[in-house]
Amino acid sequence: MSNKNKNKIGTVYSTKPDFEYEYEKVDEEIITLLPNEQKLRITFETKGRGGKQATIITGFVGQEEDAQTLAKSLKVYCGIGGSSKDNEILLQGDQRVKAKEYLLKMEYTVIGK
Repeated sequence: MSNKNKNKIGTVYSTKPDFEYEYEKVDEEIITLLPNEQKLRITFETKGRGGKQATIITGFVGQEEDAQTLAKSLKVYCGIGGSSKDNEILLQGDQRVKAKEYLLKMEYTVIGK
């Protein structure tokens, strides 16, 4: 796909020779909230993962890089693997207790077990 069509939502046809497609404006800068302003939710899932257990942390508001940094520090603290995508942190296994303990120590507001 060429860069010209990168921001288009769908195909637009027009018979006007001077027609210009209006691109959707994208917010460039997302500000990461302070830890005490964040409300993170910790859930536990096994569905859709081939029977494997996963702890999911959602509700992070901020830049993707900051979410990845938090995910890395959580993985090191818990001693497990995981990932971060779209401000959602996935930790392998049932890490709800350790994750909550770490997030509270870092002054995040935690919702869930």
